[in-house]
Formats: sequence, C-alpha cells, structure tokens
Amino acid sequence: MTAPWLVGDIGGTNARFALVDGPDGVPREVRALPTREHADLADAAGAYLSRHAPGVRPSAACLAVAGPVTGGTFHLTNAGWPVGTPEDVRERLGLPHLEIVNDFAGLAMSLPRLAADDLVPVGDRYPAADGPLAVVGPGTGLGVGGLVPAPGGGWLPLPGEGGQVDAPAGTDREIEVVRLLRAERGAATAEYLLSGDGLARIHRYLAIIDGVRPEPVTPAQIVERKADARCAQTLAMFCELLGSLAGNVALTIGATGGVYLGGGILPRIADVLRDSAFRARFEGKPPVEGYLRAIPTALIVHTGPGLLGAAMRLAQTAPEPARPLETA
Repeated sequence: MTAPWLVGDIGGTNARFALVDGPDGVPREVRALPTREHADLADAAGAYLSRHAPGVRPSAACLAVAGPVTGGTFHLTNAGWPVGTPEDVRERLGLPHLEIVNDFAGLAMSLPRLAADDLVPVGDRYPAADGPLAVVGPGTGLGVGGLVPAPGGGWLPLPGEGGQVDAPAGTDREIEVVRLLRAERGAATAEYLLSGDGLARIHRYLAIIDGVRPEPVTPAQIVERKADARCAQTLAMFCELLGSLAGNVALTIGATGGVYLGGGILPRIADVLRDSAFRARFEGKPPVEGYLRAIPTALIVHTGPGLLGAAMRLAQTAPEPARPLETA
C-alpha cells in the first residue's frame, strides 16, 4: 500500500482538501471545511486529516491558497488567518514534502487536464493546451493566473495578484460606477467589482446613478433575480467588465492557447455570460482585435479544478510519487 498525497484549495470561504494516489490519481475523499472555523492553514489541514482521513500519513502535499505566496511566506487575503510559512505548516503536519502555491497558480496547473466535458465555450471554440494559457475567476475575491510550457516538458505556472489591477471601465456608466467605488473605498480595483461583494456594489451603485434608493440585496439574490431589471443590468455590467479584464490578461500573458474562466460565481450565471457582451469586450481593443479574436475563451465547470491542479503540481515537483505506509 502506498501513501497518498494531500492536496488543498483554500479560499476565503471554504478550504477544500482531498487525497490523491500519485501522479495519475484523481482527487478523492474531497471535503470542504469553512475557512473561518479554523485558526490557520495547518489547523484546517489537520482537521481534514483527523476527521476524514484518520490514520493516513501523506507522503507529500500541495496546498493552494487564495493570496500572495512570496518571500517564504503566504497570506490568505480574504480571511482572518495570520501570515504563515510553508515550513511551519510542514512541521506541524509532519509532512516529508510540502509546497504552498497561489490558488490561481494551482488552478492554472489543471488547465491542460481539463476535458471538453469540463468546459463550456464562451464563443465558438474550446481552448487548446498548445500555447500559453490564462485563467480568470471571480468568487470571494478575484483571481488571475497563467500557465506557460516549460523547457524540456511540463508546465510553469505564473502566479500573481492580477485581481488587484484597476477596474477596466469602458463605458460612461461604468466610469460612474468606478467613481462611486473610488469615493467609497479609496481605490477602484477590479476585485471590488468582479467578486461576490462586487456584484452587490454594482447593484447599489447603479441604483444611486439612477436616483433610486438602493435595495439591500445579496450576491445570491442578484443571481436568482435575473429577470429583475436592475439585477439584469448588474449581471450584464459584471460580464462586460470581466470581458475587458480577460482581454487585458490575454494580451499581458500572450495567452494564445486560451483564457479559462473559473471561480464560484460564473457557473451559476453561465447562460447570462454566454449571451452577454463578454466576447465583444474581450476582443474590442484596437488595433489588436484580430489577435484577440483568435484566442478562445471557456467557462470551467469541473467541480474541483484547483485540487486537480495541486495534484498536477506535485506530479512535477514531489521528490517521489508515493512511499510505503509505515505499519506498526
């Protein structure tokens, strides 16, 4: 019997963990733990192992976190966890090998393994893993990542904090929304609009612009009320801003293989996204419309791509795929 790998995809809302049986394994024993119910990453991972994999001693782990991983530290941006270090987590969990990566670097690693059934094209073609790839995903926050072919084979993830770039306003109405955002928050980053909280902000700002008293609504209510005029306007602006941002990311990375759309929000509004002006805004960047028109975009509908990507990362970096379990 061999020791499995531990993989994790940790966001501001949920910390998802699974076990993987080596390079060709599929994540199993998948569980989601509420992030805020745990003090830090080691506490959450330890809780998963004790509750859902008792007796298992992973031979290696890759944990993807929604925040920057730099200078030997990591920080979960949208949760109350302290700044941590991979070495502290590795020691507390008793792991021979641990890698902590940005969550969108992990998600990017899954892209070459996604099949047609895992995707819904937004446009007329599927992405193809034959060139640099990019992924953009609004959820609790806004993540951006890239993936490029590595010399000698394999893939090299490009982590970053692309969700913190300036909001890509492209119309007068969007400029008014950004003006209100800047007055309220002191900055107008893309994440403030392209996230769950961002949906609620857009809805509120549109009411203010129209001289209407804002109605308190949650992101889930906006998604559910697609037939309501202001909710429909909110979702349309959300998709259009996302199209502009995705086009910017494609140009910056040179993502000729395609741009993938992830996160927790978009699968719930897939029909709105497909019928929106997303592609028009993605392509509408003179004088490079032809370059962008050739880049396919698709929505990820796989239920656990971040876990799959963490496993892919281990397949490239773990010192060994697995080792025999010790027996008493």
